[in-house]
Amino acid sequence: MKVKLFFYIVLIAFYVGAADSTLIAASTYDIDIVRDKAVLNDQDRSIIDNFLARAIGDFLTTKDFTSIAKLRTIIVNRQKSNQSEQNQYASQYSQSARKYISEAFEQARILRPPERQTRVIVNLLILIDSLQDLNLAELAVSKLADENMAIRYWAVHAVTNTDILRQLNSGNAANQKLARDITEQLKKIVDSSSPEILNLIAQFATALNIQQAEELLLQIADLRIQRYADWSVKYERLDITILKLLSDKINAPSRTSIGSTDSGKPAAARRFGQLYSYVIERFIKGRNLNLEQRQQLMSIMAEIEEKCIGVLMNDRNQNGIRTAIAGKDMNALEAERKRLLGEVLPDKLGFDYGTDSNGSKRTAPVTLPAQTL
Repeated sequence: MKVKLFFYIVLIAFYVGAADSTLIAASTYDIDIVRDKAVLNDQDRSIIDNFLARAIGDFLTTKDFTSIAKLRTIIVNRQKSNQSEQNQYASQYSQSARKYISEAFEQARILRPPERQTRVIVNLLILIDSLQDLNLAELAVSKLADENMAIRYWAVHAVTNTDILRQLNSGNAANQKLARDITEQLKKIVDSSSPEILNLIAQFATALNIQQAEELLLQIADLRIQRYADWSVKYERLDITILKLLSDKINAPSRTSIGSTDSGKPAAARRFGQLYSYVIERFIKGRNLNLEQRQQLMSIMAEIEEKCIGVLMNDRNQNGIRTAIAGKDMNALEAERKRLLGEVLPDKLGFDYGTDSNGSKRTAPVTLPAQTL
């Protein structure tokens, strides 16, 4: 199944496309004067507050959504003072932005028709994402579980973007608590999220320096493994990302893990081996796969062998999977799957595939059940 990235592209184009409209109610004259000040007084703070009240209010009142792109640019460009050591300005800007974005979320709930409500909420989330302020990112947490995948996508994007991630990893105690809170909320939506959203969450989980994030990556891998096992997986190409992230974790320097009984490199290696095995078996056993699905599976098999298997084995000449694909030799492909994932990698990396119903350790990945449909 082709994942409709076009859906999100249309949303972005519709909401953020440049426009020539002059319908920008928020005057920038006064706030631009305030931006040049080295010290702020109460009147200056009031100007910042009034500017954001008007500007964010426009998200709710205008029906010309293309003009909101211009408005977002105006808001983002005035986030920082022109004085490099001026912290009062940024603090007031963040405080006022949080107040009025929060109010706008509440007011958006009563907008009609529902499509207009969605457009406003998405635009507010894109604004939060663009401002990259941890104080504002907290507002997006409440939208992470939204049933509308466009809203959920931008909520996840707003709390996982690169600059927010940097702040969460700063070591600050409050930021670490927020990182844990965000991660716990993300765990709750893994099973019901689209592949695009899972992609964002997986990359965030790998880069975030807390134990809960490691568990989050394993949870995503387990979900994908289960989707292969019951033949319900969609957009197989996502698993290039998942497998690469698992491989990176296996290769990463060891780190003390607290609070989990199934973390660390062996757990990542187990998921890597099982997921990759299912990818290969899906290609071999899939009777009803369309051309696009088969091409995606071939891409995964080839790229993971080249970029991950060779590295994990410390053997740059490893190419058995690609050779079998090129020769369209399913028997050779199956033999290489068994050799690599049932013998070589477990021995090299020191992991197993859990236990079977008798309590014995599995030394090879679970075999993919036959396709029932």
